[in-house]
Amino acid sequence: MNFSHLVSLTKFLVPHGLLCLRFTCKGLNLVYRTKAYKAVLTYLKSSEEYKLGGVFVGGRSMGSRAATSVMRAACEEEDGFIQGLICLSYPLHPPNAKGKLRDEDLVRVTRPSLFISGSADDMCDKTLMMSTVSKMKAPAKIHWVENANHGMTAKGKTMSDVLTEINEQTLFWIQEILKL
Repeated sequence: MNFSHLVSLTKFLVPHGLLCLRFTCKGLNLVYRTKAYKAVLTYLKSSEEYKLGGVFVGGRSMGSRAATSVMRAACEEEDGFIQGLICLSYPLHPPNAKGKLRDEDLVRVTRPSLFISGSADDMCDKTLMMSTVSKMKAPAKIHWVENANHGMTAKGKTMSDVLTEINEQTLFWIQEILKL
């Protein structure tokens, strides 16, 4: 939740009129994280106090896998509450294990999706990611941060420059999806 990429993204999106809710899970377990995401979304969806529209789910690394699982389930429900998926540093495969793809939920997503990954990420091979995205049943965009690794540290760029790139790409994509 307090990872620099997510904090920066929230601080950037809020002044543009977008409400951002960040939360964390105490464990790395994917099933546990997915249940936590679903609980938060169920609350927001049924709340009399909050009437939200144009909801996007997202996360960074393992959080993006949990968000993808939630998005897949939402696509199967076909209720339209969630508009899109945002994945920062999606871990498509374990480090140096390109044969163990984590794409089972991705290929079943039917709503717009944004992936922002480093071109030197050892958990997201570019060729494999582009092939996986081509199998998706929804429009998807991939933005590669040049020379960045899984933590988005990029040779020749400051972290501030990388965060600005991530933030601007995300805002532009959301505005495009919502036709703002």
